[in-house]
Amino acid sequence: MGSPFLLSGGGADRTTVLLAHGAGAAMDTPFMNAIAEGLAGQGLRVARFEFGYMAERRNGGAKRPPPKAEKLQAEFQSAVSQLACEGPLIIGGKSMGGRVASMIADGLYAEARICGLLCLGYPFHPPGKPERLRTAHLEELKTPALICQGSRDPFGTRAEVQGYALSAAVSLNWLEDGDHDLKPRKTVTGFG
Repeated sequence: MGSPFLLSGGGADRTTVLLAHGAGAAMDTPFMNAIAEGLAGQGLRVARFEFGYMAERRNGGAKRPPPKAEKLQAEFQSAVSQLACEGPLIIGGKSMGGRVASMIADGLYAEARICGLLCLGYPFHPPGKPERLRTAHLEELKTPALICQGSRDPFGTRAEVQGYALSAAVSLNWLEDGDHDLKPRKTVTGFG
């Protein structure tokens, strides 16, 4: 059996960023490819993996919704353990993948197995349900974390997130007018 990882960038001695995909899109989507290419271009090694339900879809299995994030924690832990990594390790992912990483980060950080967390389009709440926050663990997070978020992301806009009580370990990087895929709204120019 081949490696469960899709690797980009330098060797195992470099700082490695281990990324999981979002709920409905695989590890090799244009978004994930662009992120991996961009990080690798900055000298990082990027390893991507798929949760079991997504790998099953790829192999012709039924297209079911993902399990609850809590049920995916063991799979992310397993990916950390399987990855050959000699240098520092950062974990994270797109949307749900970043959420799962954030839920296991402090345990790995306390064991000195990771040095940071990277979340791309964090799902602070389900779209249209801002009262159903997914932030309790982020209030006490000890792991240094960077969350890159579009200012108009339906999973947590800038106006909403600014009122959350997040740990001092969490840094937010806002992409102005960005959506959940961190893309700005398209503007039409050249009328007339």
